[in-house]
Amino acid sequence: MAITRSQKDETIAGYQEGLAAAPHAFLVSFQGMTVPQATALRDRVRENGASYEVVKNSLALRAVQGQGLEQLSKHFVGPTAVAYSSDDPVALAKTLTEFQKENPVLEFKGGLVEGKAIAAAQVEDIAKMPSREELLAKLLFLLQSPITRLARGLAAIPRQLVIALDQVAKQKDGDG
Repeated sequence: MAITRSQKDETIAGYQEGLAAAPHAFLVSFQGMTVPQATALRDRVRENGASYEVVKNSLALRAVQGQGLEQLSKHFVGPTAVAYSSDDPVALAKTLTEFQKENPVLEFKGGLVEGKAIAAAQVEDIAKMPSREELLAKLLFLLQSPITRLARGLAAIPRQLVIALDQVAKQKDGDG
C-alpha cells in the first residue's frame, strides 16, 4: 500500500524531532537480522536512554537536510537504521558493538559524534573509551587527591606535637 503525502510529512516531522536533532547517531545496516534480534537490539538501546529507528532512506534524507546527519547522506542506502542519543555516545557505541559481537549481521555504516561525522571503523574506538561517569569519577579523584594530602599533612602537625610532648614528659618522669 502506498504512503500518502500526509503520512510522508508526518514521518519526516518525526525524523526531524528525533534523529535529525540528535548530536550523536550511528547508522547501521540490519540486513539479515531476524525480528527477535531487532527487538533485542531496540530494547538494549532503549535501556541506555537512546533510540533506535528503522528509516525510509528518501524521507530520512529530506529530514536531515541542514542538520548534522546530512554529512552521512551517502550512507542512507539499503536497509538503514539509526541509533541516536542526545546524552552519551560512548554508552550507545558500547551497546551497539556488544550487540554486533553477538550478532555479526549488524554492520556499521557511519556515525555522528558531537556533530562530526565518523567512519564505521571508528565506532569501536569510541566504544573502548571510558563512559562519561567513569571520566567524571576520575576527575573527582584527581581533584580530591591534593585536598586529601593537605588534610593529612595538617593533621600530622598536631599529632607530631603530641608525640614530642609525650616524649618530653616521659624524659622528665624518668629523670625525676
